[in-house]
Amino acid sequence: MVQAQKSMLASEVLLFPEQPALRSIYDTAPIGLACLSPDCRYLQINQRLTEICGISVENHLGRFVRDCVPALADSVAEIVRSIMETGEPVVGIEVSGQRADQVEQRYWMTYWHPLRAASGEIVAVNVAAEEITERKRAEQELREARDAAETALRRLRETQESLVEAEKLAALGRMVAGVAHEVNGPVGNSLTIASTLQRKSEAFSSEVSSGKVRRSSLSEFLNLTGDASAQLVANLSRAAERIQSFKQAALDQGQSSLSRFNAGELSKQLLSGLDRECRRLGLSLDLRFAPDLEMDSYPGPFGQVLNHLVMNAMTHAYPGNCGGRVRVDLRSAGHDHVELVVSDDGCGMAPEVKLQAFDPFFTTRRHHGATGLGLLVVYSIVTERLGGRIRLESEPGAGTSVWLTLPRCAPRPVG
Repeated sequence: MVQAQKSMLASEVLLFPEQPALRSIYDTAPIGLACLSPDCRYLQINQRLTEICGISVENHLGRFVRDCVPALADSVAEIVRSIMETGEPVVGIEVSGQRADQVEQRYWMTYWHPLRAASGEIVAVNVAAEEITERKRAEQELREARDAAETALRRLRETQESLVEAEKLAALGRMVAGVAHEVNGPVGNSLTIASTLQRKSEAFSSEVSSGKVRRSSLSEFLNLTGDASAQLVANLSRAAERIQSFKQAALDQGQSSLSRFNAGELSKQLLSGLDRECRRLGLSLDLRFAPDLEMDSYPGPFGQVLNHLVMNAMTHAYPGNCGGRVRVDLRSAGHDHVELVVSDDGCGMAPEVKLQAFDPFFTTRRHHGATGLGLLVVYSIVTERLGGRIRLESEPGAGTSVWLTLPRCAPRPVG
């Protein structure tokens, strides 16, 4: 029986021409090669393919696939059966396995083709297997690197959003400081005048009580009262006006929904509190607003952009408090757009600085507490929320201008 099996195997092996050169190529090929009988026995196999299971070439020949690689037996049987029934090759089948003496999972891409006798009958199936373990490992490393990069990017965006919120709070803090400065002046003056009036009133009351009121004292007291009343009215009116202006500006800045507003009036209210700060820095603030600039947009984000641009010019354009002028122009740009230009006559930007001006976290004054997010906030609001365009022009020593073109009717949110 054993002798008959060996004779049968020998006759099947003779299906391959005994040519030493071809045999050498088969045995030393860099990819795995095998030939399977219709009942899934190994008729031929080269050294490369034996690495799947670690069994020698001699111990493969004549044995069933199930005996050598049990984990792949069912899949191999299905492929061989398909080829025997249809006569069509099966290509691009990925298989994997792990030898008992190895801890690493290995992968192969396999290609299965029918082997026909001279009569056309399919007598065997040729198998070619290309190991792709390194490629799979590289793909896995690439996926892990991509996941790590996406995680890092997500965290960076979260950090950026947190810093943007911090920048907004800083802008709010500057606005509150402006309110304090603007209101403190007239209220302080009023307090001084009221105190003086109180002392004079007490002194005059004493004179009246003693019955020694002179005409000159009465005239002096009446003049003082008139002057003090006029100054109190003027100072308190100024304080009330400032408070109302800041109240309206705060309401507008907090308005994140679409509404109709006059861009010139809103801009005037928003920037009225920066006069004192500009004077402190030796700067003049030149405001030129065209009338009747009605917009159907987002007043809060609009105000944020305007405040950021003016504060950015005040902070960066005049190192050393050298003095200068910041100009804000708001005008019509056709029927559908308005143009906002914030310009200064300060130090300007070097070409490499201008190139990175809108990059997140880029700033030339980090040691002064700048975050590098001001212009990024401006760019994001202008392009994403207000639906506009932004352009920056600057030359070293020739100042900087930021041009915004904003639609009068902002884009509506989707959904």
